[in-house]
Amino acid sequence: MENELKQLIIDSLELEDMSIDEIDNHEPLFNEGLGLDSIDALELGLAIRNKYGVKIDAEKDDVEQIFASVSSLAQFINSVKG
Repeated sequence: MENELKQLIIDSLELEDMSIDEIDNHEPLFNEGLGLDSIDALELGLAIRNKYGVKIDAEKDDVEQIFASVSSLAQFINSVKG
């Protein structure tokens, strides 16, 4: 799941110069980590909804915690999908 998510990040955010091996599962996705921003989060959220049928509600869900890393994102998706 984590490698699948890394590839989704690369594809949906058009990070062609990056490979899944360059993204650490526990590295922060924003700021000092991978360096994503709020627009990237929206695009990634849409890609996750399209691929997994999981909607991340910015008003209800703890978005900062969910998008903290690839691992936390995978845990959230798995918990929602059951």
